[in-house]
Amino acid sequence: MKYYVNGSVYRAGDGSEKYPFKTIQAAADLAVAGDEILVFPGIYREYVNPKNGGRADARITYRSVEPLKAIITGAESVKTWQRVEGADGVYVARIPNSVFGNYNPYTTLVSGDWFIASFIAHTGEVYLNHKSMYEVTTLDAVLNPVPNKASWDRDFTCHVWYTEQDEEKDETVIYANFQGADPNAEDVEISVRKDCFLPEAEGISYITLSGFTVREAATQWAPPTAYQDGMIGPHWSKGWIIEDCEVYESKCSGISLGKYLQPNNDNKWLKWKYKDGTQTERDCILQASYEGWDKEHIGSHIVRRCHIHDCGQTGIVGHLGGVFSLIEDNHIHHICFKQNLAGAETGGIKMHAAIDVIYRRNHIHHCLRGIWLDWQAQGTRVTQNLFHDNCIPFPLTGLSQEDMRAVFGSMGEDIFVEVSHGPTLIDNNLLLSDRSVKWATQGIALIHNLIAGSFAAVGIGTDNGGVKKPSVRYTPYHEVHGTRVAGFMSILHGDDRIYNNIILQKKDLDPVKAYLTEIGKQNPNGWDDMNFAAGSACFDEYPTEDEWKKQFEGYCGMGSETEYPDRYYDHLPVWIEGNLYCNGAPACAKEINPVADDREVSIGVEQRKDGWYLTGNLYDSLPAASVRVMSTKSLGMAFEPEQYYENPDGTPIVFSTDYFGNGRDARTIPGPFADAKAAAERLF
Repeated sequence: MKYYVNGSVYRAGDGSEKYPFKTIQAAADLAVAGDEILVFPGIYREYVNPKNGGRADARITYRSVEPLKAIITGAESVKTWQRVEGADGVYVARIPNSVFGNYNPYTTLVSGDWFIASFIAHTGEVYLNHKSMYEVTTLDAVLNPVPNKASWDRDFTCHVWYTEQDEEKDETVIYANFQGADPNAEDVEISVRKDCFLPEAEGISYITLSGFTVREAATQWAPPTAYQDGMIGPHWSKGWIIEDCEVYESKCSGISLGKYLQPNNDNKWLKWKYKDGTQTERDCILQASYEGWDKEHIGSHIVRRCHIHDCGQTGIVGHLGGVFSLIEDNHIHHICFKQNLAGAETGGIKMHAAIDVIYRRNHIHHCLRGIWLDWQAQGTRVTQNLFHDNCIPFPLTGLSQEDMRAVFGSMGEDIFVEVSHGPTLIDNNLLLSDRSVKWATQGIALIHNLIAGSFAAVGIGTDNGGVKKPSVRYTPYHEVHGTRVAGFMSILHGDDRIYNNIILQKKDLDPVKAYLTEIGKQNPNGWDDMNFAAGSACFDEYPTEDEWKKQFEGYCGMGSETEYPDRYYDHLPVWIEGNLYCNGAPACAKEINPVADDREVSIGVEQRKDGWYLTGNLYDSLPAASVRVMSTKSLGMAFEPEQYYENPDGTPIVFSTDYFGNGRDARTIPGPFADAKAAAERLF
């Protein structure tokens, strides 16, 4: 059955084409498996709570009749701004608290595990022409705004607002400095609702959301140990498709594929304090496995061809609920770029337990970091993506080294893989940010990438942070292609494969970044060595397979330890072969057949009218280099889970196609392209 929705009709009808509903929720209350809801253009200021799910063979589909013209928003327009006498450009609005119902974003602070509590922020926002302004904590800061040097968008940071409560009148009072704009003439809104399209109940499966614009909701911080909400989300179900949508200006997260509510363990680290957060996370994982976390009921979502941008915490977030999913062909940018929130859960995509998740053909840029795969990136594949400009905003004029550590905590990178046992496969990507991979993990295979940045945090970042006591993070690994926990182990580091990449040191490296690299060498903080120097020489001290196996020759499992006392706890071996190094980026001393390019090469990316293109002279005349095509068989298995680098269905992978899907010959060149001519093609 088809239901029709048109918010511009004078009076709500019965949902027929001739007499459509006025709200999407009216259709969502009735739709059952096989039904389609067709939504006409308009602004729908409502929270849509789908009441029923579909089936694998009979989905419920919500479709915008005209792509992106049906807009679901968590915001309400405000046209009652009054000038503040004696304050140029400053206005005040008084909002009756009855507008907010049982959730007032202007009395609710952003909070949760791994959120830095020194950042005081409400979940609400003020939007000037659909762009969020900057919250400040005093009225004086509205009257006398100061540019925020931590933001990418420094020119806009003096557009500020402040909120307080008038208890006597039961009103929310908002002061805002619009920098000369008249808020009653411009489009000014405030976020009112927490979510836009997300079922309250669990298990509402097999829903398609297609072609909507979704914007401006007062979402809450989404750590892995809490219920994770977003403007859009399946809420602990299976088989959603979110496609061709534009998603932007969420206070925290745009799309959540994440965790359900565990009342006994919801932000327990923040609330109870006595048990470390990583331990409560282990508790969450095991509790979920007792409460229905498996392939039959959870995950297998698809997020495709969406434009996700300008969200405060993440573009896509998830823990446990995103397993077995496909995230492809999305454009994700300017996530956490305002730097008005801070914590350890930020990035274009931030997912825990991305078991058998594929990230394919996405374009991710100008985010604090691109993709953060935290814990249990087992069977995870990142392939054919374009990454660039994922970092904190440079130049950092006026900020000391201490300020940078305190404000940012990290320098940002394209991909951060943290405390996972693998197998994690990263192949055929363009990693063009100044830091390409943060490597606080093991079990990564890095195959046929163009790597224009550094490897950071190699061999560190896997402890809880104890100063005097050992505090290793024991991390679960799982049955092959499943969710059941097979064991726990600390991260030994190594067990990595680095084959057939182009690795180069940028010549135009910002002096501040070079300075940070030196500071990181002299004073490492245990979490991030702040390295911007490229090359694989950071693996010089890791054993080869033969060196590692030698420790066990003649060893029977008992007896005194002399030559190899820590054979079970030392670094695992690494395999490095066939990489091309440019601009002096140093190869690992144990690499097989490295090739050095003696030219001075440059690399970059630019936006043209029809898309994004590679720039620079790297591919003008590559040195002769012939490497073998790799495969599941040649990569072997990740050590701890004893799982191969293979497809989610268990079939083997042969890396015989490139970034564009073009075929490679049996002997090919390093990097993401099958031939140098492909480097001139449109990337995204």
